[in-house]
Amino acid sequence: MDRKTSISLLLLSFVGGFVHCERPNFVLIVTDDQDIMLKGMNPMAKTQQLVANRGATFVNAFTTSPICCPSRSALLSGQYAHNTKTFNNSESGGCYGTHWREKVEPETVAALLAKSGYNTFYAGKYLNEYHSDRVPSGWTQWYGLHGNSRYYNYTLNENGQIKFYQDEYLTDLLKTRTLEFITSIDATKTPFFAMVAPPAPHAPFTAADRHQHLFPDVEALKTKNFNLPCGPLEKHWLLTMPPVLSKQTLTYLDTIYRNRWRSLMAVDELVEAVVSLLESKNLLNNTYIFYTSDNGYHIGQFSLPYDKRQPYETDIRVPFLVAGPKIAPKSLVNSPVALIDIAPTIAELAQLEPSTPMDGESILSKLLHEDIEERQLLIEYWGEGSEETYNPDCPWQAKDRLSLCSVDAECHCQDSWNNTYSCVRHMANDLDLIYCRFKDRENFAEAYDLSEDLYQMKNVAFEMLPSVRAKYDLAIVNLTECVGETCKRIY
Repeated sequence: MDRKTSISLLLLSFVGGFVHCERPNFVLIVTDDQDIMLKGMNPMAKTQQLVANRGATFVNAFTTSPICCPSRSALLSGQYAHNTKTFNNSESGGCYGTHWREKVEPETVAALLAKSGYNTFYAGKYLNEYHSDRVPSGWTQWYGLHGNSRYYNYTLNENGQIKFYQDEYLTDLLKTRTLEFITSIDATKTPFFAMVAPPAPHAPFTAADRHQHLFPDVEALKTKNFNLPCGPLEKHWLLTMPPVLSKQTLTYLDTIYRNRWRSLMAVDELVEAVVSLLESKNLLNNTYIFYTSDNGYHIGQFSLPYDKRQPYETDIRVPFLVAGPKIAPKSLVNSPVALIDIAPTIAELAQLEPSTPMDGESILSKLLHEDIEERQLLIEYWGEGSEETYNPDCPWQAKDRLSLCSVDAECHCQDSWNNTYSCVRHMANDLDLIYCRFKDRENFAEAYDLSEDLYQMKNVAFEMLPSVRAKYDLAIVNLTECVGETCKRIY
Protein backbone atom coordinates (compact mmCIF):
# COMPACT_ATOMS: atom_id res chain seq x y z
CA MET A 1 0.00 0.00 0.00
CA ASP A 2 1.50 3.37 -1.02
CA ARG A 3 1.53 6.43 1.24
CA LYS A 4 -1.22 8.24 -0.67
CA THR A 5 -3.58 5.28 -0.38
CA SER A 6 -2.76 4.91 3.31
CA ILE A 7 -3.60 8.56 4.02
CA SER A 8 -6.84 8.25 2.01
CA LEU A 9 -7.93 5.28 4.12
CA LEU A 10 -7.08 7.13 7.33
CA LEU A 11 -9.14 10.12 6.21
CA LEU A 12 -12.08 7.84 5.40
CA SER A 13 -11.80 6.48 8.92
CA PHE A 14 -11.56 10.01 10.36
CA VAL A 15 -14.66 11.38 8.64
CA GLY A 16 -16.50 8.13 8.08
CA GLY A 17 -17.06 7.68 11.77
CA PHE A 18 -20.00 10.07 11.42
CA VAL A 19 -21.80 8.25 8.60
CA HIS A 20 -23.94 6.16 10.92
CA CYS A 21 -24.39 8.63 13.78
CA GLU A 22 -25.30 12.27 14.26
CA ARG A 23 -23.31 14.87 12.38
CA PRO A 24 -20.69 16.76 14.43
CA ASN A 25 -21.23 20.11 16.09
CA PHE A 26 -18.82 23.02 15.73
CA VAL A 27 -17.76 25.87 18.00
CA LEU A 28 -15.52 28.50 16.39
CA ILE A 29 -14.01 31.21 18.60
CA VAL A 30 -12.23 34.06 16.78
CA THR A 31 -10.46 36.75 18.79
CA ASP A 32 -9.44 40.14 17.41
CA ASP A 33 -5.73 40.95 16.86
CA GLN A 34 -4.39 38.19 19.12
CA ASP A 35 -0.72 37.53 18.40
CA ILE A 36 1.20 34.30 18.85
CA MET A 37 4.75 35.60 18.28
CA LEU A 38 4.60 37.96 21.28
CA LYS A 39 3.23 35.25 23.59
CA GLY A 40 -0.37 36.33 23.23
CA MET A 41 -1.62 32.90 24.29
CA ASN A 42 0.45 32.78 27.49
CA PRO A 43 -2.14 34.26 29.86
CA MET A 44 -4.89 31.93 28.63
CA ALA A 45 -4.30 28.95 30.90
CA LYS A 46 -7.88 27.67 30.67
CA THR A 47 -7.94 27.72 26.89
CA GLN A 48 -4.60 25.94 26.78
CA GLN A 49 -5.86 23.28 29.15
CA LEU A 50 -9.35 22.78 27.70
CA VAL A 51 -8.63 23.12 23.97
CA ALA A 52 -4.90 22.78 23.24
CA ASN A 53 -4.29 19.96 25.72
CA ARG A 54 -7.37 18.09 24.50
CA GLY A 55 -6.52 18.50 20.83
CA ALA A 56 -4.05 19.87 18.30
CA THR A 57 -1.96 23.02 18.20
CA PHE A 58 -1.01 24.12 14.69
CA VAL A 59 2.32 25.82 15.21
CA ASN A 60 2.54 27.30 11.70
CA ALA A 61 -0.82 29.02 11.27
CA PHE A 62 -1.32 32.20 9.24
CA THR A 63 -3.82 34.79 8.20
CA THR A 64 -3.75 35.47 4.47
CA SER A 65 -4.40 39.18 5.00
CA PRO A 66 -3.26 40.82 8.27
CA ILE A 67 -6.24 43.10 8.75
CA CYS A 68 -9.66 42.48 10.28
CA CYS A 69 -12.29 42.65 7.53
CA PRO A 70 -10.40 40.87 4.72
CA SER A 71 -9.25 38.19 7.15
CA ARG A 72 -12.71 37.54 8.59
CA SER A 73 -14.20 37.44 5.09
CA ALA A 74 -11.56 34.91 4.09
CA LEU A 75 -12.21 32.78 7.17
CA LEU A 76 -15.96 32.59 6.56
CA SER A 77 -15.68 31.95 2.83
CA GLY A 78 -12.49 29.90 2.53
CA GLN A 79 -11.36 32.37 -0.16
CA TYR A 80 -8.44 34.75 -0.55
CA ALA A 81 -9.17 38.49 -0.33
CA HIS A 82 -8.78 38.95 -4.09
CA ASN A 83 -11.73 36.59 -4.55
CA THR A 84 -13.96 37.97 -1.79
CA LYS A 85 -13.04 41.46 -3.09
CA THR A 86 -12.67 42.58 0.51
CA PHE A 87 -9.46 44.56 0.28
CA ASN A 88 -9.42 46.56 3.51
CA ASN A 89 -11.60 47.72 6.41
CA SER A 90 -13.49 50.41 4.45
CA GLU A 91 -16.73 50.12 2.54
CA SER A 92 -14.98 51.44 -0.57
CA GLY A 93 -12.44 48.67 -0.04
CA GLY A 94 -15.17 46.02 -0.14
CA CYS A 95 -15.78 45.52 3.58
CA TYR A 96 -19.40 44.36 3.80
CA GLY A 97 -19.72 45.67 0.25
CA THR A 98 -22.09 44.73 -2.54
CA HIS A 99 -19.96 41.85 -3.84
CA TRP A 100 -19.72 40.35 -0.36
CA ARG A 101 -23.43 40.65 0.39
CA GLU A 102 -24.65 39.41 -2.98
CA LYS A 103 -22.01 36.90 -4.12
CA VAL A 104 -19.92 35.65 -1.20
CA GLU A 105 -22.03 35.84 1.94
CA PRO A 106 -24.74 33.47 0.60
CA GLU A 107 -22.02 30.84 0.08
CA THR A 108 -20.11 31.02 3.38
CA VAL A 109 -19.55 27.94 5.51
CA ALA A 110 -22.44 29.10 7.73
CA ALA A 111 -24.81 29.23 4.76
CA LEU A 112 -23.61 25.81 3.63
CA LEU A 113 -24.28 24.32 7.05
CA ALA A 114 -27.65 26.04 7.42
CA LYS A 115 -28.85 24.72 4.06
CA SER A 116 -28.00 21.19 5.20
CA GLY A 117 -30.06 21.53 8.39
CA TYR A 118 -27.56 22.88 10.91
CA ASN A 119 -28.66 25.25 13.66
CA THR A 120 -26.28 28.22 13.26
CA PHE A 121 -25.42 30.93 15.78
CA TYR A 122 -23.26 34.06 15.62
CA ALA A 123 -22.28 36.45 18.41
CA GLY A 124 -19.76 39.28 18.26
CA LYS A 125 -17.80 41.28 15.75
CA TYR A 126 -18.68 40.45 12.14
CA LEU A 127 -17.20 42.82 9.55
CA ASN A 128 -15.99 46.35 10.29
CA GLU A 129 -18.51 48.08 8.02
CA TYR A 130 -21.50 46.06 9.22
CA HIS A 131 -24.07 48.60 10.50
CA SER A 132 -27.30 46.97 9.48
CA ASP A 133 -30.63 45.64 10.71
CA ARG A 134 -30.22 42.86 8.16
CA VAL A 135 -29.31 39.37 9.40
CA PRO A 136 -26.66 37.93 7.05
CA SER A 137 -27.39 34.76 5.10
CA GLY A 138 -26.90 31.46 6.88
CA TRP A 139 -27.51 32.34 10.53
CA THR A 140 -30.37 30.90 12.58
CA GLN A 141 -29.58 33.12 15.55
CA TRP A 142 -27.68 36.38 15.17
CA TYR A 143 -26.10 38.79 17.65
CA GLY A 144 -23.85 40.82 15.37
CA LEU A 145 -21.83 43.81 16.56
CA HIS A 146 -22.21 47.04 14.62
CA GLY A 147 -18.82 48.22 13.42
CA ASN A 148 -15.42 47.62 14.96
CA SER A 149 -14.55 46.04 18.29
CA ARG A 150 -15.73 47.78 21.44
CA TYR A 151 -16.04 46.66 25.05
CA TYR A 152 -18.72 49.07 26.29
CA ASN A 153 -21.16 51.43 24.55
CA TYR A 154 -21.88 49.19 21.59
CA THR A 155 -24.79 48.27 19.34
CA LEU A 156 -25.88 44.74 18.47
CA ASN A 157 -28.24 43.47 15.82
CA GLU A 158 -30.12 40.82 17.77
CA ASN A 159 -32.00 38.74 15.20
CA GLY A 160 -33.02 41.86 13.30
CA GLN A 161 -33.68 44.05 16.34
CA ILE A 162 -31.17 46.82 17.06
CA LYS A 163 -30.19 47.14 20.71
CA PHE A 164 -27.70 49.46 22.39
CA TYR A 165 -25.70 48.38 25.46
CA GLN A 166 -23.83 50.88 27.59
CA ASP A 167 -22.51 49.16 30.71
CA GLU A 168 -22.44 45.43 29.90
CA TYR A 169 -18.95 44.18 29.11
CA LEU A 170 -19.24 42.78 25.58
CA THR A 171 -17.22 39.57 26.04
CA ASP A 172 -19.37 38.65 29.05
CA LEU A 173 -22.57 39.31 27.09
CA LEU A 174 -21.32 37.13 24.23
CA LYS A 175 -20.60 34.36 26.72
CA THR A 176 -24.15 34.60 28.08
CA ARG A 177 -25.73 34.51 24.61
CA THR A 178 -23.60 31.54 23.57
CA LEU A 179 -24.46 29.55 26.68
CA GLU A 180 -28.16 30.35 26.20
CA PHE A 181 -27.99 29.05 22.64
CA ILE A 182 -26.24 25.79 23.51
CA THR A 183 -28.58 25.25 26.48
CA SER A 184 -31.69 25.78 24.36
CA ILE A 185 -31.00 23.32 21.56
CA ASP A 186 -31.24 19.57 21.27
CA ALA A 187 -28.06 18.70 19.40
CA THR A 188 -29.07 15.01 19.20
CA LYS A 189 -31.80 16.07 16.75
CA THR A 190 -30.22 19.06 15.02
CA PRO A 191 -26.44 19.64 14.91
CA PHE A 192 -25.16 23.16 15.53
CA PHE A 193 -22.46 25.58 14.46
CA ALA A 194 -21.72 28.37 16.95
CA MET A 195 -19.29 31.15 16.08
CA VAL A 196 -18.23 33.63 18.77
CA ALA A 197 -16.11 36.69 18.00
CA PRO A 198 -15.13 38.65 21.14
CA PRO A 199 -13.42 42.05 20.85
CA ALA A 200 -10.26 41.18 22.80
CA PRO A 201 -7.46 42.01 22.60
CA HIS A 202 -8.23 44.73 20.02
CA ALA A 203 -7.73 48.40 20.90
CA PRO A 204 -8.70 50.08 23.18
CA PHE A 205 -7.61 46.94 25.09
CA THR A 206 -10.25 47.34 27.82
CA ALA A 207 -10.27 44.63 30.47
CA ALA A 208 -13.28 43.67 32.56
CA ASP A 209 -13.23 45.38 35.94
CA ARG A 210 -12.33 42.12 37.70
CA HIS A 211 -9.17 41.76 35.58
CA GLN A 212 -7.84 45.32 35.50
CA HIS A 213 -5.07 44.77 38.04
CA LEU A 214 -3.66 41.50 36.74
CA PHE A 215 -0.11 41.13 35.40
CA PRO A 216 1.26 44.31 37.06
CA ASP A 217 4.88 43.47 36.24
CA VAL A 218 4.45 42.23 32.66
CA GLU A 219 6.21 44.27 29.98
CA ALA A 220 6.15 44.26 26.19
CA LEU A 221 8.27 41.46 24.81
CA LYS A 222 11.65 42.83 23.75
CA THR A 223 12.31 40.75 20.66
CA LYS A 224 15.56 41.11 18.71
CA ASN A 225 13.83 43.48 16.28
CA PHE A 226 12.20 45.56 19.02
CA ASN A 227 12.61 49.32 18.43
CA LEU A 228 15.04 48.57 15.62
CA PRO A 229 15.44 51.30 12.98
CA CYS A 230 15.50 50.26 9.31
CA GLY A 231 17.60 51.45 6.39
CA PRO A 232 16.32 52.05 2.82
CA LEU A 233 17.48 48.65 1.47
CA GLU A 234 16.36 46.72 4.53
CA LYS A 235 12.61 47.43 4.60
CA HIS A 236 9.89 49.06 2.52
CA TRP A 237 9.43 52.82 2.62
CA LEU A 238 6.98 53.07 5.54
CA LEU A 239 9.40 51.36 7.94
CA THR A 240 12.28 53.66 7.02
CA MET A 241 10.38 56.78 8.08
CA PRO A 242 10.19 56.93 11.86
CA PRO A 243 13.07 57.34 14.32
CA VAL A 244 13.31 54.90 17.21
CA LEU A 245 10.62 55.10 19.87
CA SER A 246 11.27 57.24 22.93
CA LYS A 247 11.42 55.92 26.48
CA GLN A 248 8.01 57.47 27.16
CA THR A 249 6.44 55.59 24.24
CA LEU A 250 8.13 52.35 25.26
CA THR A 251 6.53 52.68 28.69
CA TYR A 252 3.19 53.22 26.94
CA LEU A 253 3.75 50.01 24.94
CA ASP A 254 4.26 48.11 28.20
CA THR A 255 0.83 49.32 29.32
CA ILE A 256 -0.75 48.24 26.04
CA TYR A 257 0.86 44.82 26.31
CA ARG A 258 -0.48 44.32 29.86
CA ASN A 259 -3.95 45.51 28.91
CA ARG A 260 -4.11 43.16 25.97
CA TRP A 261 -3.42 40.23 28.28
CA ARG A 262 -5.98 41.53 30.78
CA SER A 263 -8.68 41.86 28.10
CA LEU A 264 -8.13 38.22 27.13
CA MET A 265 -9.00 36.94 30.59
CA ALA A 266 -12.73 37.27 29.92
CA VAL A 267 -12.23 35.30 26.70
CA ASP A 268 -10.47 32.60 28.69
CA GLU A 269 -13.50 32.45 30.98
CA LEU A 270 -15.80 32.29 27.95
CA VAL A 271 -13.91 29.26 26.62
CA GLU A 272 -14.08 27.57 30.01
CA ALA A 273 -17.83 28.17 30.31
CA VAL A 274 -18.57 26.87 26.81
CA VAL A 275 -16.47 23.72 27.25
CA SER A 276 -18.02 23.09 30.67
CA LEU A 277 -21.54 23.35 29.25
CA LEU A 278 -20.72 21.06 26.33
CA GLU A 279 -19.32 18.55 28.80
CA SER A 280 -22.38 18.71 31.06
CA LYS A 281 -24.63 18.10 28.04
CA ASN A 282 -22.47 15.16 26.88
CA LEU A 283 -21.68 16.96 23.63
CA LEU A 284 -17.88 17.09 23.76
CA ASN A 285 -17.51 13.68 22.12
CA ASN A 286 -19.25 15.01 19.00
CA THR A 287 -18.16 18.66 18.93
CA TYR A 288 -15.15 20.25 17.27
CA ILE A 289 -13.81 23.39 18.94
CA PHE A 290 -11.70 25.79 16.85
CA TYR A 291 -9.83 28.67 18.48
CA THR A 292 -7.99 31.31 16.45
CA SER A 293 -7.60 35.04 15.72
CA ASP A 294 -8.19 37.14 12.61
CA ASN A 295 -4.55 38.33 12.54
CA GLY A 296 -1.49 38.81 14.71
CA TYR A 297 -0.03 42.02 16.13
CA HIS A 298 3.22 43.91 16.59
CA ILE A 299 4.21 46.02 19.59
CA GLY A 300 7.42 47.97 19.00
CA GLN A 301 8.98 45.73 16.35
CA PHE A 302 11.03 47.72 13.81
CA SER A 303 10.08 50.90 15.75
CA LEU A 304 6.42 50.55 14.77
CA PRO A 305 4.37 51.25 17.91
CA TYR A 306 1.36 48.91 17.78
CA ASP A 307 -0.86 47.54 15.03
CA LYS A 308 -0.95 44.82 12.34
CA ARG A 309 -0.95 45.30 8.49
CA GLN A 310 2.70 44.29 7.96
CA PRO A 311 4.01 41.14 6.22
CA TYR A 312 6.07 40.06 9.21
CA GLU A 313 5.59 37.02 11.41
CA THR A 314 4.22 39.05 14.32
CA ASP A 315 1.33 40.21 12.13
CA ILE A 316 0.59 37.18 9.94
CA ARG A 317 0.96 34.31 12.44
CA VAL A 318 -2.11 33.46 14.51
CA PRO A 319 -3.03 31.00 17.28
CA PHE A 320 -4.79 27.94 15.85
CA LEU A 321 -6.16 25.24 18.16
CA VAL A 322 -8.56 22.41 17.30
CA ALA A 323 -10.06 19.87 19.69
CA GLY A 324 -12.66 17.24 18.90
CA PRO A 325 -13.42 13.61 18.10
CA LYS A 326 -10.41 11.52 17.00
CA ILE A 327 -7.96 14.43 17.39
CA ALA A 328 -5.05 13.25 19.52
CA PRO A 329 -4.61 15.23 22.77
CA LYS A 330 -1.57 17.52 23.08
CA SER A 331 -0.62 17.00 19.45
CA LEU A 332 1.57 19.51 17.62
CA VAL A 333 1.10 19.94 13.88
CA ASN A 334 3.95 21.50 11.91
CA SER A 335 2.38 21.69 8.45
CA PRO A 336 1.33 25.23 7.48
CA VAL A 337 -2.35 26.10 7.72
CA ALA A 338 -4.31 29.30 7.19
CA LEU A 339 -7.63 30.81 8.19
CA ILE A 340 -8.96 30.02 4.70
CA ASP A 341 -8.65 26.34 5.69
CA ILE A 342 -11.30 26.49 8.41
CA ALA A 343 -14.32 26.58 6.08
CA PRO A 344 -13.25 23.59 3.92
CA THR A 345 -12.30 21.64 7.05
CA ILE A 346 -15.73 22.15 8.62
CA ALA A 347 -17.37 21.29 5.30
CA GLU A 348 -15.44 18.02 5.11
CA LEU A 349 -16.22 17.08 8.69
CA ALA A 350 -19.91 17.80 8.05
CA GLN A 351 -19.68 15.75 4.82
CA LEU A 352 -20.81 18.67 2.69
CA GLU A 353 -19.64 19.82 -0.72
CA PRO A 354 -19.27 23.62 -1.12
CA SER A 355 -21.18 25.00 -4.09
CA THR A 356 -18.44 27.55 -4.88
CA PRO A 357 -14.67 26.99 -5.01
CA MET A 358 -12.72 27.42 -1.80
CA ASP A 359 -9.09 28.51 -1.99
CA GLY A 360 -8.21 26.87 1.32
CA GLU A 361 -7.87 23.16 1.99
CA SER A 362 -8.98 20.81 4.73
CA ILE A 363 -6.50 20.42 7.56
CA LEU A 364 -7.50 16.82 8.34
CA SER A 365 -4.68 15.19 6.39
CA LYS A 366 -2.16 17.32 8.29
CA LEU A 367 -3.21 15.66 11.54
CA LEU A 368 -2.02 12.29 10.30
CA HIS A 369 1.72 12.75 9.91
CA GLU A 370 4.53 14.74 11.48
CA ASP A 371 6.35 15.94 8.37
CA ILE A 372 5.67 19.39 6.98
CA GLU A 373 3.51 19.25 3.87
CA GLU A 374 5.00 21.68 1.35
CA ARG A 375 2.78 24.68 0.77
CA GLN A 376 2.82 28.16 -0.69
CA LEU A 377 0.40 30.59 0.95
CA LEU A 378 -0.44 33.99 -0.44
CA ILE A 379 -0.30 36.95 1.96
CA GLU A 380 -1.91 40.05 0.45
CA TYR A 381 -2.67 43.53 1.72
CA TRP A 382 -3.79 46.82 0.22
CA GLY A 383 -2.55 49.95 2.01
CA GLU A 384 -5.28 52.42 3.04
CA GLY A 385 -3.30 55.66 3.01
CA SER A 386 -4.77 58.63 1.11
CA GLU A 387 -4.83 62.43 1.37
CA GLU A 388 -8.02 62.08 3.43
CA THR A 389 -6.24 59.99 6.10
CA TYR A 390 -3.73 62.77 6.76
CA ASN A 391 -3.42 63.80 10.43
CA PRO A 392 -2.76 67.56 10.66
CA ASP A 393 -1.50 67.15 14.24
CA CYS A 394 1.51 65.24 12.88
CA PRO A 395 4.44 66.72 10.93
CA TRP A 396 3.84 64.77 7.73
CA GLN A 397 2.20 66.13 4.58
CA ALA A 398 -1.11 65.15 3.01
CA LYS A 399 0.65 64.26 -0.24
CA ASP A 400 2.54 61.47 1.61
CA ARG A 401 -0.78 59.58 1.84
CA LEU A 402 -0.05 58.17 5.27
CA SER A 403 -2.59 56.62 7.60
CA LEU A 404 -3.02 55.90 11.31
CA CYS A 405 -0.46 58.48 12.44
CA SER A 406 -1.20 58.95 16.13
CA VAL A 407 0.14 61.65 18.44
CA ASP A 408 0.19 59.24 21.39
CA ALA A 409 2.76 57.20 19.44
CA GLU A 410 4.94 60.18 18.42
CA CYS A 411 3.19 60.38 15.05
CA HIS A 412 4.61 57.07 13.90
CA CYS A 413 2.34 55.97 11.06
CA GLN A 414 1.01 52.42 10.80
CA ASP A 415 -0.08 52.46 7.15
CA SER A 416 0.41 54.21 3.82
CA TRP A 417 -0.72 54.01 0.20
CA ASN A 418 2.41 52.06 -0.74
CA ASN A 419 2.13 49.58 2.11
CA THR A 420 0.50 47.38 -0.52
CA TYR A 421 2.05 44.00 -1.11
CA SER A 422 1.72 40.38 -2.16
CA CYS A 423 3.88 37.71 -0.53
CA VAL A 424 4.51 34.00 -0.91
CA ARG A 425 4.90 32.24 2.44
CA HIS A 426 6.67 29.03 1.39
CA MET A 427 7.21 26.14 3.82
CA ALA A 428 8.53 22.61 3.38
CA ASN A 429 10.67 20.22 5.45
CA ASP A 430 13.84 22.00 4.32
CA LEU A 431 12.44 25.45 3.59
CA ASP A 432 10.95 28.31 5.60
CA LEU A 433 10.80 31.50 3.53
CA ILE A 434 8.73 34.55 2.73
CA TYR A 435 9.11 36.61 -0.43
CA CYS A 436 7.21 39.90 -0.90
CA ARG A 437 6.68 42.42 -3.66
CA PHE A 438 5.43 45.90 -2.83
CA LYS A 439 3.29 47.94 -5.19
CA ASP A 440 5.20 51.17 -4.79
CA ARG A 441 7.33 53.38 -7.00
CA GLU A 442 10.35 51.15 -6.40
CA ASN A 443 8.65 47.77 -6.85
CA PHE A 444 10.48 46.99 -3.62
CA ALA A 445 11.16 43.39 -2.63
CA GLU A 446 11.69 41.76 0.75
CA ALA A 447 12.61 38.16 1.47
CA TYR A 448 13.61 36.35 4.64
CA ASP A 449 14.98 32.93 5.42
CA LEU A 450 12.93 32.24 8.55
CA SER A 451 14.92 29.13 9.40
CA GLU A 452 17.88 31.39 10.23
CA ASP A 453 16.25 34.78 10.68
CA LEU A 454 13.02 34.41 12.68
CA TYR A 455 12.83 38.13 13.41
CA GLN A 456 13.27 39.14 9.77
CA MET A 457 16.23 41.43 10.32
CA LYS A 458 18.13 40.55 7.15
CA ASN A 459 16.41 41.17 3.84
CA VAL A 460 17.91 38.63 1.42
CA ALA A 461 15.78 39.59 -1.61
CA PHE A 462 18.71 41.34 -3.29
CA GLU A 463 21.05 38.41 -2.61
CA MET A 464 18.83 35.79 -4.27
CA LEU A 465 19.73 34.38 -7.65
CA PRO A 466 17.77 36.08 -10.43
CA SER A 467 16.22 32.74 -11.34
CA VAL A 468 14.94 32.25 -7.78
CA ARG A 469 13.47 35.74 -7.64
CA ALA A 470 11.84 35.18 -11.00
CA LYS A 471 10.32 31.95 -9.68
CA TYR A 472 8.74 33.70 -6.71
CA ASP A 473 7.62 36.67 -8.82
CA LEU A 474 5.79 34.17 -11.05
CA ALA A 475 4.31 32.47 -7.99
CA ILE A 476 2.93 35.84 -6.85
CA VAL A 477 1.37 36.44 -10.27
CA ASN A 478 -0.28 33.02 -10.23
CA LEU A 479 -1.44 33.14 -6.61
CA THR A 480 -2.91 36.65 -6.86
CA GLU A 481 -5.07 35.39 -9.75
CA CYS A 482 -5.85 31.93 -8.36
CA VAL A 483 -9.31 30.50 -7.68
CA GLY A 484 -10.04 27.22 -5.92
CA GLU A 485 -7.73 24.40 -6.95
CA THR A 486 -5.19 26.69 -8.61
CA CYS A 487 -4.55 28.24 -5.17
CA LYS A 488 -3.28 24.90 -3.87
CA ARG A 489 -0.45 24.37 -6.36
CA ILE A 490 3.26 24.84 -5.80
CA TYR A 491 4.56 27.37 -8.32
